Amino acid sequence: MKAFDIPLVFHPIYSQLDLPARHRFPIDKYRTIYERLITEGVSAERFHTPKVFPHTKASPLIDKDYVQALVSNQLDHKAMRRIGFPWSEQLVRRTFTAVGGTLLTAQLAYEHGIAINLTGGYHHAFANFGSGFCMINDLYLAANQLLEREDISRVLIFDCDVHQGDGTAALAQGRDDIITVSLHCEKNFPYRKQDSDMDFPLDKHLDDDEYLQTVEQALQLALNCYHVDAVIYDAGVDIHENDDLGHLNITTEGVYQRDRLVFEQCLQRGLPVAAVIGGGYQRDMDALADVHMQLFKAAFDVKKTH
Repeated sequence: MKAFDIPLVFHPIYSQLDLPARHRFPIDKYRTIYERLITEGVSAERFHTPKVFPHTKASPLIDKDYVQALVSNQLDHKAMRRIGFPWSEQLVRRTFTAVGGTLLTAQLAYEHGIAINLTGGYHHAFANFGSGFCMINDLYLAANQLLEREDISRVLIFDCDVHQGDGTAALAQGRDDIITVSLHCEKNFPYRKQDSDMDFPLDKHLDDDEYLQTVEQALQLALNCYHVDAVIYDAGVDIHENDDLGHLNITTEGVYQRDRLVFEQCLQRGLPVAAVIGGGYQRDMDALADVHMQLFKAAFDVKKTH
């Protein structure tokens, strides 16, 4: 990947969070992916460092009282338990740096066609509460940022994380300028689903062939029906057969083919794609990085042909 010329977004804080021993969230994976990319020859010049997104700018898209309670450690125990992290100043800084990363990724995708954030996809965050390791919905904020451009009137959030993007769906409810599409394992978290513009519930133990057919059909249907001007792609790899929380049987090659399909379909239509790596929950960091690396390989391979 020495000729890799796609903008990447990374900050060391992505993996700088002290969590209890055996905590379910794989905080080290972001640094592991970054180191793997460097090892495989990606130039350090490809990486862009995000700034902390000012929490005061989150409203009115995100509830002001919720944001203030989050940053000042005023959320109650139940609210923090629903999020799944112990509160700390570092957690808040990391959260808003990750948001800044996805917003920067959207800007770079607009300028270069493709860009990838080495975190992102916090799609369980609602307007007034967090859930499932997600506190602020970076996908929704990035879509709104793209819509500020004169030549973008509609954005597609195409979510292939194994868990439904319930927070994103709820935030964008009733809007015709942000289109939400979610392909997710039906019998998996969150147990109460929201209504996306298009939902594709998947059966447990689904394999590559049927999954890839569904991804292709879902993407083509969304692009044909809604005529969007940009795409935000949540490339979660918790669909993988070895993922601890996924329940699907998608191989590493299947993940690569999915990511390549999304990039190809969008670039053929001249649509910028801002990708985030989304979920992935193997405890073996090297094995998990192998699966996440398919996103970068797919982007590189597609960009070479366009």
